Parts: sequence; C-alpha cells; structure tokens
Amino acid sequence: MLFVPKLQQIEVRFEDLTRQLADPAVIGDSEQYRKAAKARSDLDELVSHFRDWKKTASELDQARGMIQEHDAELREMAAEEVARLEPELARLEQELKILLLPKDPNDERNVVLEIRAGTGGDEATLFAAEIFRMYSRYAEGQHWRIEVTSTSESAVGGLKEIIALVSGERVYSKLKYESGVHRVQRVPVTEQQGRVHTSAITVAVLPEADEVEIKLDPKDIRIDTFCSSGPGGQSVNTTYSAVRITHLPTGLVVSCQDEKSQIKNRAKAERVLRSRLYEMELEKQQAALGAERRSMVGSGDRSEKIRTYNFPQNRVTDHRIGLTLHQLDLVMEGRLEPIIEALTTHYQTEKMKQQTEEGVPV
Repeated sequence: MLFVPKLQQIEVRFEDLTRQLADPAVIGDSEQYRKAAKARSDLDELVSHFRDWKKTASELDQARGMIQEHDAELREMAAEEVARLEPELARLEQELKILLLPKDPNDERNVVLEIRAGTGGDEATLFAAEIFRMYSRYAEGQHWRIEVTSTSESAVGGLKEIIALVSGERVYSKLKYESGVHRVQRVPVTEQQGRVHTSAITVAVLPEADEVEIKLDPKDIRIDTFCSSGPGGQSVNTTYSAVRITHLPTGLVVSCQDEKSQIKNRAKAERVLRSRLYEMELEKQQAALGAERRSMVGSGDRSEKIRTYNFPQNRVTDHRIGLTLHQLDLVMEGRLEPIIEALTTHYQTEKMKQQTEEGVPV
C-alpha cells in the first residue's frame, strides 16, 4: 500500500497528541488543550482504521505462510483464513483511501437552510412545507437543532419561503449536496380530474460563517425594526421586535422575526447575513476552478435540477448519480440516509479519480 509511510507519520502525530492531553501543562491551558483534543479527534478514525489494517495484514501474512505446511488440515484452515482476510484487507484499504482524501474545510460547520417555492403556485408552497418537514425529521434523527429565522406562508398553508439555522455535529457534511432544484410530480389536492402536475422548489444549504471570518462593519449595514406578523400572541404583533438588516455594499437583505426579543432576532439575522456573504466568497473561488473539476467535486449549484419526487409511483430519483428508490414515503419521513450516503460515496470516488489523474498516490 503506497501510503503506509504517510499513515505511519499520522500515527506518530496521534500518539504525540495523546501524550499532550495527559500533560499537566497542556491541561492547565484550556485553549491549548482544546486545540490538541480537536486535532486528536480529527485523526482518531483514520488511525483506528490504519491499526485495523496493520492487524489484518499481519494475520493475512501468517495465514499465507501456513499454506506451505505439510499438514493438510492446517493448509485447509489457512486457505479459509486467506479467503476471509483478503476481502477484509481490501475493504480497509478502500476506507483508508477515502479517509486520506483532503477534507472539505466546511464539513464541520452548521448551516443556513433556505427553501423557496418555485414553479407550480400553491402546490409548490405545499411541497416546500413538506420538504422542510422532511429535513426537520432528518435533523431530529441526527440530534441537530433547527432554529427558524423567517417564514412566508401561502394562502393554502404552504410555505413561499423558509430560512432556518441548523446546528449540530458535521451538519454541512451531510446536507451540502442538497442544494438545487427539487421537483415534485403528483396530483394536487385542487386537481379535479386526477391529472399529475409537476412543481418545483429550490433548496440552498449555506455553511455558517463565524464572526472572525466575516466581519460586519457597522457602516456597511442598515438595521430597520418593524412589528412582527403572523401567529405568536400580542407581544409578537405589537412590539418592534422584528429586524431587517441591509448590507449596503452588496444589497443583501435579511429579516428575522421568529423571536420576541429584538436582540435575539438581530443575532439570528446577522448569522444568516454572514453565511450569505461567506457563500459569495466561496462562489468566487468556485468560479476560479475549471468546469471539469467543479463537476467532479459537485458544485452544489442551486439552479441544477437534482431530484424528483414522484408520489404516484412512490419513487424518488437523484439525477446526479442516477439513484432511484421506491421508498418515497420513508424519505418524506426524514429517512434520507440512503441518498446522502450514496451521494457522499459518489463524490468521494470522483475525488479519488481526480487525485489519480493528477498523479497523487491513493
């Protein structure tokens, strides 16, 4: 395996970090301890797989040596061990290749989730509400937290738009391939003749930027306050708790009226604004990459039609990887794991191909 020397260096680094965490001087410095613990945690899975690989490779060498024995029973046992260990070693090697791929620096981030109704009128707003419910159910299963910052409801009880902050462990790594156009095919509740209609919504998943990366200069923003609308009691509708922030250099506008406190609404709105500004910077970087390379890693382009939900056939199809599941009922209940895992595997494979073409050993 070509990358054993690199893995050996990583293992040495891991053991050094383990010693640091037991050093009283490091324990007494909270910032240093936090950095060391984070660095060790990042290497934990990789080192664990490498040690499993070394153990399996050693056992395989021993089993192959026993095949030369004169005892027929020992040779048979050795052959069985070789047959068991060879595919196990190949599996571990493949997993190590994936773990050695360059990490997306945004994978650990929280996200801003934006869902907007597109073509299809009222039916599109109803589907937008169902898709938000789908992501909410998935988030519950991942033990993530969802905070709605703003909503715009339709006359039929759907959602013209909803923006929410999703916080938890590795949120962006799981949701980053959800950006794009989601299309629904079904018979709307208003359809009298039973015809199947097609509607669409857009989903945007933005990695949340922190205050250090994106600073909001007070002179670059205008803050307006207004009375909140919608349900929530008297205090929501009669106090100036809702906040609208306009970023003057870019013209971006963010509103938040979910909280009764103006301070909390402003904090949420600033988080959304930072994330949109951060995404603009990412788009500039993406534009600098070649089109071929962008397609390999998955651009997350919102205008790309990524998925179709066909209710009459209980079918969901992801067009980017040609995946079709006849489990739409489960998907709409938040069972997104098969789709997300398939997308992750696909783009990891593309990255490995890309590195091989560029001469990077994997």
